[in-house]
Amino acid sequence: MDALYIIYVYVQLDDTLKRMGHCDHHHARISTAEILTVAIVASRYFQNHHERALQVLYLTGYIPKISVSRFNRRLHQASDELMTLLDDMMTQRQVKTACVVDTMPLPVCNKGYAERCQLIPQVKGFVGFVAAKNMWFCGWRLHWICDAYGFPLGFDIVPAVWHELTTLQAITGNLPSAVTIYADGAYVSHLHGSLFAEDGLTFISKPHRNMKRTLSPEHEPILFHVRSKIEAMHSIFERMGMQRLHAVTQLGFGIKVYASLLTHALRITFDELILY
Repeated sequence: MDALYIIYVYVQLDDTLKRMGHCDHHHARISTAEILTVAIVASRYFQNHHERALQVLYLTGYIPKISVSRFNRRLHQASDELMTLLDDMMTQRQVKTACVVDTMPLPVCNKGYAERCQLIPQVKGFVGFVAAKNMWFCGWRLHWICDAYGFPLGFDIVPAVWHELTTLQAITGNLPSAVTIYADGAYVSHLHGSLFAEDGLTFISKPHRNMKRTLSPEHEPILFHVRSKIEAMHSIFERMGMQRLHAVTQLGFGIKVYASLLTHALRITFDELILY
């Protein structure tokens, strides 16, 4: 673990919560910023294993002693603050020229165990297929868009059966004009390209092999670069355990996804702060 990163995360969360007007109860032995810091550290270093991160941070003197059950209750109570913190970071990010959009599976279980899944009572609509891995799964999909550095700018968690174009307009609604959005072949749509053009955005998707339309020489290397960037981010998410999340409730599952995205955003801002 990086002590400087942990301190940076706590200071960022605490300052942002105070700016939002958040105030902890006067009887609370541990602050909301410390609770969220444990969730961030769990995502970064322990594959979203909260109990392990809680024990390590207590033994190293970062936080006071708190039981796992009380920590889970406090974390669920702070779920709105967690979502607001991530939205605030995405809003403050300055987008320059290029963005890339993609989807990532968030499986709960394999297709064969879908009927016995307790986390998803209605299996219909939650069974999807990943063509790149030739894999069926039961769960959700993460539709997200990031800049050229991998910083998340918008996202949505939808059932696995939903198509990539379903929430494309929603996750790109906060982008400024004169931004180019790159995507793979699953996002080929003349309708969405026209809608983006009306908002001053440029939408470039990788054409299929049987299509007459081809990429221009200026867009082809950029598409390859940003596509490799978001695939690298997916590999980072896999190492953080986002495709093996364990949760008892759907809210707990969503908290771990939000915490992972916030961890990724804080890691990028921390690296930029150290380098520049």
